[in-house]
Amino acid sequence: MQKKIKRRSYSEDVLNQAQFASLHPVLKRIYAARGIVDTAELVYGLDQLMPYHTLLGIEKAAMFLSDAIAQQKRFLIIGDFDADGATATAVAVRALRLFGAQHVEFLVPNRFEYGYGLTPGIVDMAAQKKPNVIITVDNGISSHEGVLKAREYGMDVIITDHHLAGDTLPEATAIVNPNQPNDPFMSKALAGVGVIFYVMLAVRAQLIQQKWFETQSLPLPNMGNLLDLVALGTVADVVPLDRNNRILVYQGLKRIQAGQCSRGIIVLLQVAKKDYQKINATDLGFSIAPRLNAAGRLDDMSLGIHCLLTDDSEEAFHDAEELDALNRERQLIEKDMHQQALTAMDALAIDPRYLPSGISLYDPSWHQGVIGILAGRIKDKFYRPVIAFADSTQEGELKGSGRSIPGVHIRDVLDTIAKKHPHILEKFGGHAMAAGLSIKKPHFSDFEKAFRIAVKTALKDEEPRSEVWTDGALRPEELNLDFAAILREAGPWGQHFPEPLFDGYFTLHRHYLLQGKHVKMSLGFEDTPLVIDAIAFNVDERSRPDARTKKIYAVYKLDINEYQGRRTLQLLIEDFQVS
Repeated sequence: MQKKIKRRSYSEDVLNQAQFASLHPVLKRIYAARGIVDTAELVYGLDQLMPYHTLLGIEKAAMFLSDAIAQQKRFLIIGDFDADGATATAVAVRALRLFGAQHVEFLVPNRFEYGYGLTPGIVDMAAQKKPNVIITVDNGISSHEGVLKAREYGMDVIITDHHLAGDTLPEATAIVNPNQPNDPFMSKALAGVGVIFYVMLAVRAQLIQQKWFETQSLPLPNMGNLLDLVALGTVADVVPLDRNNRILVYQGLKRIQAGQCSRGIIVLLQVAKKDYQKINATDLGFSIAPRLNAAGRLDDMSLGIHCLLTDDSEEAFHDAEELDALNRERQLIEKDMHQQALTAMDALAIDPRYLPSGISLYDPSWHQGVIGILAGRIKDKFYRPVIAFADSTQEGELKGSGRSIPGVHIRDVLDTIAKKHPHILEKFGGHAMAAGLSIKKPHFSDFEKAFRIAVKTALKDEEPRSEVWTDGALRPEELNLDFAAILREAGPWGQHFPEPLFDGYFTLHRHYLLQGKHVKMSLGFEDTPLVIDAIAFNVDERSRPDARTKKIYAVYKLDINEYQGRRTLQLLIEDFQVS
């Protein structure tokens, strides 16, 4: 086990509060370790959502859009090619249609031809549809040239985004982004789908004030019916699950579990062999999101958006099967690229103790659509910020996708490089943990050096060390189905509100290999008859237990395994060492 294991701390004073008395003792410390000091923070009713009117620019956007609906102007939604962008597009289209807009279309740039965001090229393509109003979702905050191009065509542009803004903002008709300068909205963690949901809440309120639904004899739209999409996009984009986002995800999950959601989500879960009545946030992130993302990575995200928009079960199932096939193809490409990258690292003959602070990799055979996943895999293996490059469709250009580690804000690192070496970066953007960029191929070696230095500076010359935070050990009597069920319902868990992890020593009764890479185990404790099933996925051959192994030290999650109607406790081993 190469990672350093740390246990989360918590305040005993919090545990002793009377309001926590009804909670399971372990759940008390789990919540306390995540900063929960009042059980009111665990109330996830929609009335607890932050009010939309505190978002800068939202009233202006809502007034403009409500007037545009009344005038039956033509709307075009410009989305992004990931799951957040797909769900945000679906929310915008569904909401506008519910509001009575009769001319609503969407357009998602093909990432290989047009790149990210509202580029002049995508505006030229959009102009063929003759829209009056362009609404960007999950993009646009850096699209200065695209907005100017749209204005030349006589189009208004409403930008809804959540990415970090640059030094200047585009000259759009209105901008709604909690991360733009001077925005007072308290949650900066909204995903793109969350931002457009809030905008549509404000538009609905404006239309109600104008008595639009009454005069048009339209039913008053229930915005809660869009929360399945909001939950999916929020989890898929791995934004921090602050309380506001937890409310959105919780409410969306409840609707999915009740079957009150888009047909596309139901059939995507069916294709992934998941029971929609029993899903949790993790299932959204690991079962649906990859299938949606596969469309944007390898083909056209329009397929994924259509799956989320159709109310026809047969159409939805056909789309879901295509998305599943694309995801399997993506997995094969990624597996091959991952091996190539590891081979390249081996060829460099770098001692693991002296890895560069930041890793840059390029191979001309790599697929542009999966370099982000590849960067994530390499980052996880070596615990370094990684940028993987592939050839762009633009001659002589490389597209890069980066993934980072805690303590290194990768977009800020790229910004530093852009300011110190303005000739290297063509364009860039992103978040603290993920970013995209373009460079000219001859500048790769310059970038590699600049990235290494910038990351080292960001780390303050400290050696990055992978840490795993757990919620401590569990006693044998706490390892049971009832407690596992409590944990499943205690979420939603996610980024910055992590699913509980535990650690401890176990006796190893038996083990065997599944599919040549997964280790199935039976674990117990000394002096107790308890035996628990456990599984560790994708275990390196050098780390597997052998016939001499009697004990293991494991970091694990509690899981409920359901097979042929039987429910059993299972430990999902995240990391372990043999002894």
